[in-house]
Amino acid sequence: MKATDFNKIFDSVVEIYHQFDDVNKKCPNPYKPGSMEFLLFQKCWIDAVQWHLEDIIRDPAIDPAKALDIKRWIDRSNQERTDTVEYIDSFLLDHFKDVKPLEGARVNTETPAWSIDRLSILALKIFHMREQASRPDASPEHLQKCSDKLNVLLMQREDLTKSIDELLEDFASGKKIMKVYKQMKMYNDPSMNPVLYGKK
Repeated sequence: MKATDFNKIFDSVVEIYHQFDDVNKKCPNPYKPGSMEFLLFQKCWIDAVQWHLEDIIRDPAIDPAKALDIKRWIDRSNQERTDTVEYIDSFLLDHFKDVKPLEGARVNTETPAWSIDRLSILALKIFHMREQASRPDASPEHLQKCSDKLNVLLMQREDLTKSIDELLEDFASGKKIMKVYKQMKMYNDPSMNPVLYGKK
């Protein structure tokens, strides 16, 4: 797969999510579990739900108890997002396992899945910025500002798409070595978060 294929999946997820516009909607993943497409769809669905949770929690009139529930939901979502990114990296690591690194091969500054993660977020940013750039109730200044930002986001996605393709090509040719380091988040682990294990 190419990064342009990733973008197509992400754009489809964002469109499908907004048909329902419901953070409680179960992810309608059409792809085979364990496939790259399945992981990409799931990743972007998590991002879409979390994007809208972040909107909801910023309501100044929100009930504090509801805000706390949403904050904990966002925490769970962040962990799911990290786990899914790591599944994508594991998929790619297995895909490139038989590639023999060339002499002088280098390690990239970040794993491919974390770059792909940024593509997923960009799909959401582009959708919502395009929405803002065509709001019928907004001022001309707002529309122009959002239109300018949309152009930057589109350019950013084009550059990132090309960079990801080049990175995957470098892995395939042995020019770069793929390594994966787990995030090892500590605050969600009851045995490592002092606030949690201190209460036992």
